Amino acid sequence: MQPIPVGAQGSFSLLVTERHLANRFKDAMLPAVFSTPVMVMLMENAALNAIKPYLDPNESAVGTRVDVTHLAATPVGMTATALAEVTLVDGRRIEFKVTASDGMDTIGTATHERMVIDMVRFNEKLAKKAAAAADLG
Repeated sequence: MQPIPVGAQGSFSLLVTERHLANRFKDAMLPAVFSTPVMVMLMENAALNAIKPYLDPNESAVGTRVDVTHLAATPVGMTATALAEVTLVDGRRIEFKVTASDGMDTIGTATHERMVIDMVRFNEKLAKKAAAAADLG
């Protein structure tokens, strides 16, 4: 991993479609608006994009914490965009401030944390855990 500067930014955008709506994930009676879980995914992708240029080819970063506030409803057809900014680098632990907008309103804010991982080691540990789980089942 190369040094990640505080202030590094990344973004991620998504055209809101029916598959992104709250009434698809939870209660069908909910209004047809952009769901909080998909907004969190948008925010996590923006954070990852902020640090990707600094990661080695065998590295990625997994989300370890999200504190999110969903502020405004977004209907189908609008584009939601998240902008993430690195606020702290503590070894492999990276913190972000994230804001999401739909072009008319700020629809969400968050603080987010990701941990840089070595993909080979991560996948080896995951395979061992899956094998142990299979032995239990």
